[in-house]
Amino acid sequence: MDNDKLKWKITGKRRLLHTPIFDVIEQAEVSATGITGDYIAMEAHDWTIIIPEIDGDFILVRQWRHSSECMSLEFPGGVVDRGEEPVEAARRELLEETGFIAGEVTHLGSCFPNPALFKNRFHVFLARDLTPTGEQKLDDDELLTYERVPKEEALHSFGKGEYNHALMGTGLAFYLTANKGE
Repeated sequence: MDNDKLKWKITGKRRLLHTPIFDVIEQAEVSATGITGDYIAMEAHDWTIIIPEIDGDFILVRQWRHSSECMSLEFPGGVVDRGEEPVEAARRELLEETGFIAGEVTHLGSCFPNPALFKNRFHVFLARDLTPTGEQKLDDDELLTYERVPKEEALHSFGKGEYNHALMGTGLAFYLTANKGE
């Protein structure tokens, strides 16, 4: 089957639920071959993470994740605010969560975090030439700490214990691809 016969067209949309984080949308769709159906999609702002690297270490944040009901050790990151560029959101999240300012920020890649359900994009940046300010600027409901972790520990521990955030794995994949010659 050629690719054109795999495509679907949205013929209608209806919002089922609005939350502060995302909207749940029902989409009426028709395939190129005439199949019709209603499918669920979630509309959310883009997300970003930033990989702070300093002297062979990563700066990671440790926080409680409500849905998984466990601690997570991961790269700083968050939601890209309306009208904000992903790189600026990454810089902002780094400063808020760790108190570090990045002198050099490099875009490593972007992807859909889960294209079966979410419409948003996920952006990964690398931060180098870090300057500590000594002050986090956390949101009112944000409780987290940050720590330096040897890069090799983070790479070898992913998927175990507190290294359980799938988007961190995506960030590590982009990082390893960008740094394969090092």
